[in-house]
Amino acid sequence: MDWVETLVVVLHVVIAVALVGLVLIQQGKGADAGAAFGGGASQTVFGSQGSGSFLTRATTFLAIVFFVTSFSLAVFAKQRAEVAGEAGIPQVEQTAVEESEPAEADAAKESESEGGDDNALPDLE
Repeated sequence: MDWVETLVVVLHVVIAVALVGLVLIQQGKGADAGAAFGGGASQTVFGSQGSGSFLTRATTFLAIVFFVTSFSLAVFAKQRAEVAGEAGIPQVEQTAVEESEPAEADAAKESESEGGDDNALPDLE
């Protein structure tokens, strides 16, 4: 299972770099104004239609694969967290601490009330 996770991480990084490259290659919406003055589609690599449809489809496909790899990495992380929880890592139990200290807490309250500390805050219950 470990090699699958490594493969997904590598694929995720490659797709992220490809997405950045594709987005930077694409022209903005204002770039069509220059084509009206003669610098238009005749100089494109992708033909007279321009590169808009090809790059848009490629970006959409890579974005979908990026989301799928992101989701699968989240599932892998959740599985690792569940396995780590079952591995015997000690967990803090609040009830065990509260049951063992009532006598000490009562003694501390009595000493505070007898001492007459003027700056002490009252205990709110």
